[in-house]
Amino acid sequence: MSKQMNRLISSNFRKWCYNLSGFNQYGLWRDDCLYENQDVIEALRRLPQPIKDERNFRIIRAMQLDANKKLLPKEQWTKFEEDVLYLQPYIAEVRKEREEREKWDSS
Repeated sequence: MSKQMNRLISSNFRKWCYNLSGFNQYGLWRDDCLYENQDVIEALRRLPQPIKDERNFRIIRAMQLDANKKLLPKEQWTKFEEDVLYLQPYIAEVRKEREEREKWDSS
């Protein structure tokens, strides 16, 4: 199989898995669903307030929908192509700082 075919299958498979996960049916983004370990908590603390507000809105809306046993209308579901990994740069920065601190402390 060609590399282009592999990318196509891989892309379609990722979209299928994304839709299968179900969080997008509540309007959530991937980074809204991360397990909140120490690195993620620190990254969340560093987020600009408007992004925090948007995240909180999505999470509260999802909780209300779940409590009422409802989903968003299909046209409002988060699409794979529109999902933004808004927290990943902050997490990478926090991890890098933590690793540097651990190296410094161990030497």
